[in-house]
Amino acid sequence: MDGQDVTGLMQQIGARARAAAAELAFAEPEAKRQALLAAADAVLVRQEEILAANAEDLAFGTAKGLSPAMMDRLKLDAGRIGGVVEGLRAVAAQKDPVGEVIAEWDRPSGLHIRRVRTPLGVVGVIYESRPNVTADAGALCLKSGNAVVLRGGSESFHTSTAIHACLQDGLRSAGLPEDASQLVPTRDRAAVAEMLRMVEFIDVIVPRGGKGLVGLVQSEARVPVFAHLEGICHVYADADADLEKARRVVLNAKTRRTGICGAAECLLIDRAFLAKHGPVLIEDLLKAGVEVRAEGELAQVPGTVPAQPDDFGREFLDMIIAATVVDGVDGAIAHIRRYGSSHTESILTENDATAGRFFQRLDSAILMRNASTQFADGGEFGMGAEIGIATGKMHARGPVGAEQLTSFKYLVEGDGTIRP
Repeated sequence: MDGQDVTGLMQQIGARARAAAAELAFAEPEAKRQALLAAADAVLVRQEEILAANAEDLAFGTAKGLSPAMMDRLKLDAGRIGGVVEGLRAVAAQKDPVGEVIAEWDRPSGLHIRRVRTPLGVVGVIYESRPNVTADAGALCLKSGNAVVLRGGSESFHTSTAIHACLQDGLRSAGLPEDASQLVPTRDRAAVAEMLRMVEFIDVIVPRGGKGLVGLVQSEARVPVFAHLEGICHVYADADADLEKARRVVLNAKTRRTGICGAAECLLIDRAFLAKHGPVLIEDLLKAGVEVRAEGELAQVPGTVPAQPDDFGREFLDMIIAATVVDGVDGAIAHIRRYGSSHTESILTENDATAGRFFQRLDSAILMRNASTQFADGGEFGMGAEIGIATGKMHARGPVGAEQLTSFKYLVEGDGTIRP
């Protein structure tokens, strides 16, 4: 497509999304629930079609030279399709946030005031390899009464198209406007640039992808953005950590899935923990096949690789982790403040006061105790799914679910009330 064609296409998509959003804003909760359940059923019915589309995308990704971690993000199998179905059904089962009264009060003037949840309007989602984002974003936007414009990555083009068809099936079956969920039907990157400028049609942009994509969106967008630039997640093993808990959590945080933003990228070990237990956490990681880029005393552990300065504050998204020794919880806090990305940090300790200090003095979107950073996920938080992890502070923060995709308005009632 040439530039003029893309501009015209995106203007049409935006105008249809805006019209659909106005209708969806007051759709009955039951209609939205039925649409999501029907979409989940359609995913099951179309499973073979979706897997065939995914095979095309995997071949494209292989030819493009995608990393193993990116190929893992792209790949679907029966189990992951089952997860898509479960996510759609979980969102369907949630309470509808639209119209919820957040607060209400009476004024001496005689006014009764309510603050109620209302949809944002039109959400633009720009994402890379993970085709399940198509279902997650579509479901959460529908549940929160928002129209959505989806622009998937070139790698996941066929899979996203197949999954999006299921969302359309659901909308049709529930009598809701099909334009409430639109997938940009081109790989042309000019479509992304157009979305970032569509202030008359799109109310917020949510980027899901690597540093390059998110950085581009944050620097170029004229539309407000919910985003995190990187998931530089830390795990800190405190002197008072339970050794067996620590060993389980560290391995899971790094190795369960290395290509997700909640994967641990840096291990901080309290000097007192090291004196008590030795380098057992490092040895566990090495045995699991992780490349440990170690600093200080940890660099003496056989099998480690000397850390370079830029290994700290780096998102590897691979079987690689940076590791260093710190002096107590304050040393960990200082390191995280310097190198972190405000995403997710976990402390391993049995000491309540130490955990409290860690929670109080760090300001990442998600702070955990004795738990794997891989739980940084909307589904694991009980949101059914998520549209992303937001690390900003001006609206949504942490996993962005249906409730976070709403704003609010004030409903003010009087009885012939006038202001003196």
